[in-house]
Amino acid sequence: MKIVVIGGSGLIGKKLVNNLRELGHEVVAASPSLGVNSVTGKGLTEAVSGAQVVVDVSNAPSWEDQAVLEFFETSTRNLLEAEVAAGVKHHVALSVVGTDGLLESGYFRAKMAQEELIKASKVPYTIVRATQFFEFVEAIAQFSTEGQIVRMPSAPIQPIVSDDVAAAFVDFTLEAPVNDIVDLAGPERLGLDELVRRFLTAKKDTRQVVTDEEARYYGVVIDDKDHSLVPRGNARIAPTRFEDWLNRSMSQV
Repeated sequence: MKIVVIGGSGLIGKKLVNNLRELGHEVVAASPSLGVNSVTGKGLTEAVSGAQVVVDVSNAPSWEDQAVLEFFETSTRNLLEAEVAAGVKHHVALSVVGTDGLLESGYFRAKMAQEELIKASKVPYTIVRATQFFEFVEAIAQFSTEGQIVRMPSAPIQPIVSDDVAAAFVDFTLEAPVNDIVDLAGPERLGLDELVRRFLTAKKDTRQVVTDEEARYYGVVIDDKDHSLVPRGNARIAPTRFEDWLNRSMSQV
């Protein structure tokens, strides 16, 4: 089948495009750098023409409150309009576990707006909310660093590696639309403080992680500390453990 991957040059998009092509599907990798811009609409009609599935794993270039909202609203509206016109049968979108509980953040408000647009569309859909990626733990630590101290709450998180996200998205893409939200997570729950501590220890980073329940996550207060960053109810669980990924990553340095 013909599948269009919006954000096809990004972290998840590249892997997903390769995975689907290996299975013999016709895959269009779509991003501004590849001549398809879902915000301006450039190349969008041509890209989705004849497609059965459109997968949106794109991300905003700016996370400033208004800019990120405009990106996800404009991009999603344009995509869904083009899909209706082209007769696309399935819209698959990447979102974030905990979106509805972290709305203090402009980024999560924008993701919620994206989800609502998808739900209201005529295009059958699957929204996949993934937990935080292993690859972004360093950024989490950096955001919360003051001098040599990293302040993190002990709120549980169930992170996942990008390879497992891309592998799961192959299944979501080829399966029938669920017209609902599906959670996707890694196999282990760790406290945010412990997650960052393990990462810095493995890197031989001398910063000290201090457990502080008032500390913020990417600048956001976690109100429901037991549930905000982990899947609720049924979730698809990926296989790769954080420790195994860490060991592989450190051996490649």
